[in-house]
Amino acid sequence: MTSVGASARPISTWAPLRSPVYRALWIAQLVSNLGTWMQTVGAQWMLVGDPRAAVLVPLVQTATTLPVVLLALPSGVLADLVDRRRLLIATQGAMAAGVGLLATLTGFGLTTPAVLLMLLFVIGCGQALTAPAWQAIQPDLVPAEQIPAAAALGSMSLNGARAIGPAIAGVLVSLSGPTLVFGLNAVSFIGIVFVLVWWRRPPVVNDYPPERALAALSAGGRFIRSSPIVRRILLRAALFIAPASALWGLLPVIAANQLGLSSSGYGLLLGALGLGAVMGAFLLSRLRARFGQNVLLTVGAAGFAVATLVLALVPIFASVFVGLVVGGASWLLSLSTLNASMQLSLPAWVRARGLSVYQLIFMGGQAFGSVAWGVVAGSFTSSISLLVAAGLLVVCGLSSLWWPLHAKTSDLDLTHSAHWPEPALIFEPEPLDGPVLVITAYRVLPENEEGFLAAMAVLGRSRQRTGASEWRLFRSIEHESTFVETFVVRSWGEHMHQHYTRLTGQDRLIEEAVERLIDGEAVSEHYLAVR
Repeated sequence: MTSVGASARPISTWAPLRSPVYRALWIAQLVSNLGTWMQTVGAQWMLVGDPRAAVLVPLVQTATTLPVVLLALPSGVLADLVDRRRLLIATQGAMAAGVGLLATLTGFGLTTPAVLLMLLFVIGCGQALTAPAWQAIQPDLVPAEQIPAAAALGSMSLNGARAIGPAIAGVLVSLSGPTLVFGLNAVSFIGIVFVLVWWRRPPVVNDYPPERALAALSAGGRFIRSSPIVRRILLRAALFIAPASALWGLLPVIAANQLGLSSSGYGLLLGALGLGAVMGAFLLSRLRARFGQNVLLTVGAAGFAVATLVLALVPIFASVFVGLVVGGASWLLSLSTLNASMQLSLPAWVRARGLSVYQLIFMGGQAFGSVAWGVVAGSFTSSISLLVAAGLLVVCGLSSLWWPLHAKTSDLDLTHSAHWPEPALIFEPEPLDGPVLVITAYRVLPENEEGFLAAMAVLGRSRQRTGASEWRLFRSIEHESTFVETFVVRSWGEHMHQHYTRLTGQDRLIEEAVERLIDGEAVSEHYLAVR
C-alpha cells in the first residue's frame, strides 16, 4: 500500500490557531457546533417514544443532510462566484432565524414530527449553502502546509462539541424539554456572524467578466471528471460514509431500546464519539507523518467497523462507551484525511465547487444511508443492520489496496500561474462569442514519440480541467513527425479565464514535460466560431 502525504516534520495540530482570524472563527464555530449537537439530541429524543421511532429517528439526520443533495452543486457555484464572507454572514443569520422559529413552535407545543422534520430540512438548506464557502475560505486563513492541521482542528471543533453538547442537552431535555436547547442553538450562530463582520477579507481583483452560473457549474464538473486525484478522493469518501451512516442513524434507537438509557445516557454515548475524535486529533499529525494517508483511511474504516460491531452485539454500557471512543477517533482519521486531501487538490478558482461535490457525497451518503439502514432495521432488527454495515466497513478498509489515493494527492503545485502568452488578435471578441478553437502544432522526433504521447494524455486532462469542453490529438498523414492538438472552449470569456485565472503551477509542469519532448517550439492559433 502506498503511503501518501507523509512528512518528515509534522505540522503541529495547533499551528493554525496562531492566526487571529482563524482562532476567532474556530472558537465561534465551536460554540455553534455545541448548539447544533444540542439541537440534534433534542430533535431525536422528541421522536424516540413514537411507535415508528426506528424509521423516524434516522429521518432527523436525513432531514438535516438531504438539502446538501439538492443544493450542494448550486451552493458550490455560488461560493465561487460571490464574496464568500458575505454569503456566510447571510446564511448564518438565516439559520439563526430558522432555529428560533423551531424553538418558538416547540415552546407552544406545535412541533409535530412532520413540523420538526420540515424545519430541520429548512435549517439544513442553510447548512448546505454554508458548507462549501466555509471550507473554501480555509486557505485564505492559513498557509497551505497548515491545511491538514486546520482540517483536524475543524473536526476537533465538531467532535469536541459532540462530546460536550449531547451531554448538556441530555440534562436540559430531561429537566425542561427540547425548547431550551433549540433556543440556545439559535443564539449560538450570532458569534460566527460577529467574527465574519469583523474579518476584512482582502478584495479579489479580477479584470475579466465574472463566470455565468451555468457555465461555472459545467466548468466545475469538467474539472472533477478530468482530475483522477479528485475522483479517487470522492470514491474513498463514498465507500466510507455509506456504511458508516448506520451507526449515527441507529445509535439513539440502540440507546433507548437495547441499553435502556435516558436522553442523558444517549448524550454520553455521543460524547464518547466526540471524546474519541478529540483524542484522534491530538495524534493525527504524527500518524500522518509516519504512515501516510492511505494507511490512515484503512485504519479509520477498520476502527469504525469495530465500533459498529460492538454497538450491534454488546448490550453493556461501558463496553459500548469504549467502542464508541474508538469509533470517534477512527471517524476523525478518515474525515480529516479526506477533507485535507480534497482542499489540497483543488485550485482556488474551483475550490468551492469541488468541495460542494465532496459535501454532496458525504452528506448525501449520510442522508440516504440513514434511511436505508433504518429500513433494514425496521424489516429485520437494528443489530442485523449494524452487522451488515460493519462488514461493509471492513470491505472499505481493504479496498484501499486496489483503490488507494493517488501518489500526488496533497502534493500539487496549485499556485496561480498565468504563463500562457497573450494571443495576437486582429480584433477583440466579446466575452460571449464562441466557441473558441485552439490549435497547436508539434514536431516530434521518432525516438520521443512514445513519451510524447504519454505526456500529451496528461496535458489533455489539464486542458479539460481548466476549461476545454473537447480535446483531441491528431497525427499528420502528410508531414512526418507532426502532431496537432485541438481543444474547444465554449466562449471567449471562458478562454480568457483559462488564460489568466485557472492555470496553476501544476499545469505549467505538465506543459514543460511536453516541451522537453518536442523538436523546436509549439505553434498555437486561435479560431472563433462564425455565426
